[in-house]
Amino acid sequence: MKNADVARHFEEIGDLLEIQGANSFRVRAYRNASRTIEDLAEPISSIAADGENSLLELPGIGKDIAAKIVVLLNSGATPQLEKLREEVPAGVVEMLRIQGIGPKKVKTLFQELNVTTLDELKEAAENGAVANLKGFGKKTAQIILEGIEHLAQIGNRFLISEALVPAEVIVADLLKLKSVKQASVAGSARRRKESCGDLDVLATSSDSNAAMDLLENHELVEKVLARGETKQRVRLRSGIEMDLRVVPNESYGAAMQYFTGSKEHNIVIRQRAQKRGLKLNEYGLFRDEEVVAAKTEEEIYEAVDLPWIPPELRENRGEIEKAENGNLPKLLELKDIKGDLHMHTTATDGTASIHEMAEAARARGLKYIAITDHSKRVTMANGLDAERLRKHWAEIRKVREDFSDLEILCGIECDILEDAEMDLPDDVLAEADWVIAVLHYGLKQPREQIMKRLLNAVRNPHVCAIGHPSGRIVSRRPGADINYPDLFKAAADNGVFMEINAHPSRLDLDDIQAAAAKDYGIPIVINTDAHSTTGFNVMKYGVYQARRAGLEKKDVANTFTFSKFKKLLRK
Repeated sequence: MKNADVARHFEEIGDLLEIQGANSFRVRAYRNASRTIEDLAEPISSIAADGENSLLELPGIGKDIAAKIVVLLNSGATPQLEKLREEVPAGVVEMLRIQGIGPKKVKTLFQELNVTTLDELKEAAENGAVANLKGFGKKTAQIILEGIEHLAQIGNRFLISEALVPAEVIVADLLKLKSVKQASVAGSARRRKESCGDLDVLATSSDSNAAMDLLENHELVEKVLARGETKQRVRLRSGIEMDLRVVPNESYGAAMQYFTGSKEHNIVIRQRAQKRGLKLNEYGLFRDEEVVAAKTEEEIYEAVDLPWIPPELRENRGEIEKAENGNLPKLLELKDIKGDLHMHTTATDGTASIHEMAEAARARGLKYIAITDHSKRVTMANGLDAERLRKHWAEIRKVREDFSDLEILCGIECDILEDAEMDLPDDVLAEADWVIAVLHYGLKQPREQIMKRLLNAVRNPHVCAIGHPSGRIVSRRPGADINYPDLFKAAADNGVFMEINAHPSRLDLDDIQAAAAKDYGIPIVINTDAHSTTGFNVMKYGVYQARRAGLEKKDVANTFTFSKFKKLLRK
């Protein structure tokens, strides 16, 4: 089992226990364990192979959970989860995906109304049964109906991190076969969309059966859904479905272009081919029966008088015109990132100390970081008031002495309160090196109030950046209703940065708004929002989002040297 599988296992235990009303500390233990395992750079199986004591060295892993990890790795299941699944139907767990409906309410709905599916819940909300429950009312019923509608719109999609990791593992294993010459992820995962409905993998092989046999017997595969001579569909253990297509070596480039998409991009490319008397499909670019191009994507694009276009840009959002005019951006790369300006420590809800986070940042080659623990409004994360924050900054300044090669800024992730005031007074914020202002609560307020909050923050002389601006959670929670042109104009006028939060569940700003922010000349910062030393690993997802937005190195402030970065700060 991979780290993601083990992490998902314990996350589900936490969900089910929470629905049952288990002790909150017990629930939190499973959630913390899940996050620790998901963030590990080393396979959990390798750590477990060194003995149970090695597992106990991991943060948040106690004896009970360590023992369950061993059982899970050895058998692929734990008796605890099997028992919980019998007690709580899967449809009840799915109710947790509805924004604003927590485990306590789900427990009440399950036990008092005996609803076990989203369809049953929708009916109960429509016929008044939900509104009549104690502590619910018409407003909650409406929230439930809106949430179910939102889930129906987004469908069963997986975060790019959930989709890409197993796909890349399978591609790497395919390439180990002597018969496989080329293999790659295609589809929306190759375009690095923030979520994927399914996966596409292409391969060229002298023995298609060998490639399909490997996939059929792969440890990440739960079930083979269909198998033909050149195409196979499987369902992975994570639940996402994958298509493997074995194509001729001479058609690999055409197939990659075709199956990478997007549909809108490909329509334009086919139209360009038709205007030149050519026909384009997954097998190649043809003039009558003659193959004009097929082996590489570069050949395909060249034949329609275009340079090769990076997959992340293939959404028909102006990339064709830029390619025609020779204006394609030189997209940002992960190696360009020099700083990370959003992270948490044990002072609030992080799992590592200031010193440990600094060491981990240095090990990744970063040159500067900002420690930005939560302000006091976030009580569930033990947010900092003015007194605790100043003591925390004093500790950061002491740690600086041990890091001559790493700049460590005294920062704060400061909430923008529902009444549009900042969560900490100006005299405190004035002492910070870096203030990132965020919306955590009141995301459903009317646009007028949301904008008042954001604009007040942007105009505050001590605020450096707006973090995860919309507050959305990908495929789970829509963001606040924001007038982005007004926000971006104010940010540009006041020298305030905009963040792309790199955590795969946020990726906020999204690609469209990040591109718009670039047009306003706003410096973008890509931050991990790391809550552990392994939390820095998600930076690549922020870079993917930036690439989809067409951002270059010069558009992203934390690619600059620290001295150049400091000059951008209006303070």
